[in-house]
Amino acid sequence: KKRLTKAEFYVLRQEGTERPYSSPLNEEKRKGVFACAGCGNAVYSSRTKFESGTGWPSFWDAMPGGVGTSRDFKLGYPRTEVHCADCGGHLGHIFDDGPKPTGKRHCINGVAMDFRPA
Repeated sequence: KKRLTKAEFYVLRQEGTERPYSSPLNEEKRKGVFACAGCGNAVYSSRTKFESGTGWPSFWDAMPGGVGTSRDFKLGYPRTEVHCADCGGHLGHIFDDGPKPTGKRHCINGVAMDFRPA
Protein backbone atom coordinates (compact mmCIF):
# COMPACT_ATOMS: atom_id res chain seq x y z
CA LYS A 1 0.00 0.00 0.00
CA LYS A 2 1.32 3.41 -0.99
CA ARG A 3 2.35 5.82 1.76
CA LEU A 4 0.85 9.26 1.11
CA THR A 5 2.97 12.39 1.17
CA LYS A 6 1.95 15.16 3.55
CA ALA A 7 0.39 17.13 0.66
CA GLU A 8 -1.51 14.08 -0.65
CA PHE A 9 -2.82 13.30 2.84
CA TYR A 10 -3.95 16.92 3.35
CA VAL A 11 -6.01 16.92 0.14
CA LEU A 12 -7.23 13.30 -0.05
CA ARG A 13 -7.96 12.62 3.63
CA GLN A 14 -8.47 16.10 5.14
CA GLU A 15 -10.31 17.61 2.14
CA GLY A 16 -7.69 20.30 1.63
CA THR A 17 -6.90 22.27 -1.52
CA GLU A 18 -3.52 22.72 -3.17
CA ARG A 19 -2.33 26.15 -4.30
CA PRO A 20 -3.43 27.01 -7.86
CA TYR A 21 -0.76 26.45 -10.54
CA SER A 22 1.25 24.27 -8.12
CA SER A 23 0.68 20.92 -9.84
CA PRO A 24 2.72 19.70 -12.82
CA LEU A 25 -0.43 17.81 -13.89
CA ASN A 26 -1.97 21.15 -14.82
CA GLU A 27 0.39 21.16 -17.85
CA GLU A 28 0.09 17.42 -18.62
CA LYS A 29 -0.85 17.04 -22.31
CA ARG A 30 -0.02 13.37 -23.01
CA LYS A 31 -2.61 10.66 -23.59
CA GLY A 32 -3.26 8.53 -20.54
CA VAL A 33 -5.18 8.11 -17.32
CA PHE A 34 -5.26 10.19 -14.17
CA ALA A 35 -5.56 7.87 -11.16
CA CYS A 36 -6.36 8.51 -7.50
CA ALA A 37 -3.07 9.05 -5.65
CA GLY A 38 -4.58 7.31 -2.65
CA CYS A 39 -5.52 3.97 -4.18
CA GLY A 40 -4.70 3.92 -7.91
CA ASN A 41 -8.34 3.90 -9.11
CA ALA A 42 -8.67 5.40 -12.62
CA VAL A 43 -10.66 8.63 -12.18
CA TYR A 44 -10.12 10.81 -15.30
CA SER A 45 -9.03 10.28 -18.91
CA SER A 46 -6.74 12.68 -20.75
CA ARG A 47 -9.39 12.91 -23.47
CA THR A 48 -11.75 14.85 -21.15
CA LYS A 49 -9.05 17.23 -19.85
CA PHE A 50 -9.21 20.89 -20.85
CA GLU A 51 -7.47 24.16 -19.97
CA SER A 52 -9.81 26.05 -17.65
CA GLY A 53 -7.38 28.84 -16.73
CA THR A 54 -8.15 28.25 -13.03
CA GLY A 55 -4.77 26.79 -12.04
CA TRP A 56 -6.06 23.28 -11.36
CA PRO A 57 -6.31 20.29 -13.71
CA SER A 58 -9.85 20.38 -15.15
CA PHE A 59 -11.97 17.76 -16.87
CA TRP A 60 -15.45 17.83 -18.40
CA ASP A 61 -16.26 14.27 -17.29
CA ALA A 62 -14.94 11.46 -15.10
CA MET A 63 -14.23 7.87 -16.08
CA PRO A 64 -17.20 5.49 -15.65
CA GLY A 65 -17.33 4.37 -12.00
CA GLY A 66 -14.29 6.50 -11.14
CA VAL A 67 -15.77 9.11 -8.85
CA GLY A 68 -18.64 9.85 -6.50
CA THR A 69 -20.11 13.17 -5.40
CA SER A 70 -21.55 14.75 -2.28
CA ARG A 71 -22.67 18.20 -1.14
CA ASP A 72 -20.29 20.37 0.84
CA PHE A 73 -21.08 23.64 2.61
CA LYS A 74 -17.57 24.48 3.87
CA LEU A 75 -17.59 27.91 2.23
CA GLY A 76 -21.12 28.67 3.42
CA TYR A 77 -22.83 27.77 0.15
CA PRO A 78 -23.51 24.40 -1.48
CA ARG A 79 -20.82 22.91 -3.71
CA THR A 80 -20.53 19.50 -5.34
CA GLU A 81 -17.54 17.70 -3.90
CA VAL A 82 -15.98 14.95 -6.01
CA HIS A 83 -14.20 11.98 -4.42
CA CYS A 84 -12.65 8.69 -5.49
CA ALA A 85 -15.33 6.02 -5.85
CA ASP A 86 -12.99 3.37 -4.40
CA CYS A 87 -11.24 4.93 -1.38
CA GLY A 88 -13.37 8.06 -0.84
CA GLY A 89 -10.37 10.39 -1.17
CA HIS A 90 -11.24 14.05 -1.79
CA LEU A 91 -10.32 15.08 -5.34
CA GLY A 92 -11.91 18.50 -5.78
CA HIS A 93 -15.23 20.05 -6.82
CA ILE A 94 -17.55 20.11 -9.84
CA PHE A 95 -18.84 23.40 -11.24
CA ASP A 96 -21.41 24.22 -13.94
CA ASP A 97 -19.11 26.37 -16.11
CA GLY A 98 -17.38 23.68 -18.18
CA PRO A 99 -17.35 23.04 -21.93
CA LYS A 100 -19.65 20.87 -24.02
CA PRO A 101 -20.76 18.14 -24.05
CA THR A 102 -21.40 18.09 -20.26
CA GLY A 103 -21.13 21.78 -19.30
CA LYS A 104 -19.30 20.60 -16.16
CA ARG A 105 -15.85 21.53 -14.88
CA HIS A 106 -14.32 18.94 -12.58
CA CYS A 107 -11.75 21.13 -10.81
CA ILE A 108 -9.29 18.57 -9.41
CA ASN A 109 -6.29 18.88 -7.11
CA GLY A 110 -3.29 17.58 -9.06
CA VAL A 111 -1.66 16.26 -5.89
CA ALA A 112 -4.68 13.95 -5.46
CA MET A 113 -3.84 12.17 -8.72
CA ASP A 114 -1.01 10.23 -10.37
CA PHE A 115 -0.69 10.27 -14.19
CA ARG A 116 -0.22 7.03 -16.11
CA PRO A 117 0.77 7.65 -19.75
CA ALA A 118 -1.02 5.52 -22.35
